[in-house]
Amino acid sequence: MTDRTDSTETRPAQGTAGEVFATFLKLGLTSFGGPIAHLGYFRDELVTRRQWLSDHAYADLVALCQFLPGPASSQVGFALGMRRAGWLGALAAFTAFTLPSALLLLVFAMTAASISGPIGTGALHGLKTVAVAIVAQAVWGMAKSLCPDRERATIALGAVMLLAFVPGAFGMVGAIGLGALAGLALGRGSRTPIGGPVAMPISRGIAAAALGVFCGLLVLLPLIAGDSQTLALIDSFYRAGALVFGGGHVVLPLLEAEVVQPGWVTQDQFLAGYGAAQAMPGPLFTFAAYLGAVLGPEPNGVAGAFLALLAVFLPGFLILIAVLPYWDRFRAMAAAQSLMQGANAAVVGILGAALYSPVFTGAIGDLRDFALALGCFVLLMAWKAPPWVVVIVAAAGGVLLALMP
Repeated sequence: MTDRTDSTETRPAQGTAGEVFATFLKLGLTSFGGPIAHLGYFRDELVTRRQWLSDHAYADLVALCQFLPGPASSQVGFALGMRRAGWLGALAAFTAFTLPSALLLLVFAMTAASISGPIGTGALHGLKTVAVAIVAQAVWGMAKSLCPDRERATIALGAVMLLAFVPGAFGMVGAIGLGALAGLALGRGSRTPIGGPVAMPISRGIAAAALGVFCGLLVLLPLIAGDSQTLALIDSFYRAGALVFGGGHVVLPLLEAEVVQPGWVTQDQFLAGYGAAQAMPGPLFTFAAYLGAVLGPEPNGVAGAFLALLAVFLPGFLILIAVLPYWDRFRAMAAAQSLMQGANAAVVGILGAALYSPVFTGAIGDLRDFALALGCFVLLMAWKAPPWVVVIVAAAGGVLLALMP
């Protein structure tokens, strides 16, 4: 490994939380296109323009966050804020990057129920339809990168088959666990390190505490929730956030299992909100704010949105904090890479199952709906249109279909 002696690579640069907040607020207002696009925006703004860190350091940090469960772009933003201005900087980066889309989705949640008439209902139907194209694009892209051989494609197929007989959160956890074991058995990982050193002001004691909190909440929340709807809400969104491997779109089937299947949110509400989330800048995880606001049982509204948002992001940040001091050793473990390859392949299967149900079955009622969804898919894949443009096209198409006899 090349020895890096530049002091900017071994200790955090100094800045202020206010500077971090202003920078990430700009990114939160302008970063469209999903997590991979967000990472490009971050590099342009923070590496090229502001020179907060080098390309090498940024690439190392991205490699770490893509290796871990959780929302990769938000984890990168959290770590960059910490590197620039410590713990307050991390909090400022998360808040500023998340706030714009969370507020917009909260407004949508509060007003969607009052939408009526063919124009309003048609636009909402268009939002459900565009989800088919968005998720299909995600499955296609993830399958190419995460299932490049027949063994991992078979792991993905196995995940779909398991969910066909064991639907819901239990089946998804089982699919990820079995996929990880299958990946370990295949032993495709190598001792070639992923990325490189990532210097952060986090002690091993803090890392151990973060890991303890991560595991403790995952185990204890379902045990202590009891009849408390507030704790049940936190438990559901925390579990979904803890199991997201492979990109923000994977949170879709996990959240659907947690809020639609118990009857907290209707399938129509869920798909309309997911479609609307595609038109927003910032992280896709802010979809949780919409769901928390439209929940049937209380807490809902602003309180529900706030709790859901914090619960879905928290596990990704805890596991990031827990791993940062040990990344240099962990990244070179062939067994760890094999586990993640198997888990990621299973995730492709989970998202593929979600593409059928609830996304396709909940949005496509006839050939006209299918034609609209297929047109959106072609816009995304062949014409490379930005997702927010495709969302607008789908909403307009839904209105047109509603007005037709």
